Amino acid sequence: MSSSAASPRVIAVVVAYNRRDLLVEVLEALAAQRHPLARVVVVDNASTDDSAQVALAAGSLVDLVSLPRNTGGAGGFAAGMAVALDRHEPDWLWLMDDDTVPTPDALAALLAAVDGTDVVAAGSRVIWTDGSEHPMNTPRAKPFVSKAERVAAARRGAVAIRSTSFVSMLVRADVVREVGLPIADYFIWNDDFEYSTRVLRGRRGLHVPASVVVHKTKVLGSTDADPGPRFYYEVRNKLWMFRRSQSLSAFEKALYGASSVRRWIRTFVRSSDRAVLRDGWRRGYRDGTRTRPRPNASSLAGLGPASASVEAVEQA
Repeated sequence: MSSSAASPRVIAVVVAYNRRDLLVEVLEALAAQRHPLARVVVVDNASTDDSAQVALAAGSLVDLVSLPRNTGGAGGFAAGMAVALDRHEPDWLWLMDDDTVPTPDALAALLAAVDGTDVVAAGSRVIWTDGSEHPMNTPRAKPFVSKAERVAAARRGAVAIRSTSFVSMLVRADVVREVGLPIADYFIWNDDFEYSTRVLRGRRGLHVPASVVVHKTKVLGSTDADPGPRFYYEVRNKLWMFRRSQSLSAFEKALYGASSVRRWIRTFVRSSDRAVLRDGWRRGYRDGTRTRPRPNASSLAGLGPASASVEAVEQA
């Protein structure tokens, strides 16, 4: 890696779409980190507000990547991570949405937890605006973790995990180069589940409660809250993941697949518009079983310099 272990070079990647006021907060919070960031790559996903201007106004810390079309959270992170790797020589990438406001010590706490270890990814404690735990971003503890790994994590005030979310995920840059980028065709939902489990398959990750970020969603909702038409992406992407991805073992696919079915049933039972969910299920099942995600070079083509970065990183 390019920097010494004592002072790792961290590049934040923020995906932005039509939340300019929150983006202002996020960029101010990133500039105020106790462990300073080397750069912040802001991916503007074809916003129709002035998010791009907000990023430009933040000064030289920000590298703005303006995309000509909305590629969703999955495409935004894939493009932003590729640009960060291609232009900025990071040791670590720190990933978050434009409604994720880190506390001043959030990055320092993540780095302290991974310092001197073989940990390749770490996630923050995610709270809502009222200080309560945000159920949307609960990490999955590592099942059947060894005593040695559990004790090593506890000594750092952390928990061994099998997955984490893009709402404050720190990931080692050399591992990103090894496993590749998030799958852009997921667009939204389960892109971070697939990616974090891919990164952590056979490797170690931590949940770090001392690192705190505020996820400023409009409501405090969990993963089984009624998603409306977006249920399509939940179904399609889970089927893509369980059928196509190598991020999980066969046993894990059975375990998490059963959990997903139970959550879908709860979502359907609680829904006020089951016809929408039935339509999402039908289309999601069709596309999840009959299609597969395209390579990022295809799904992220035509984005100018960002496309070149994606191709350069994935070819390498």
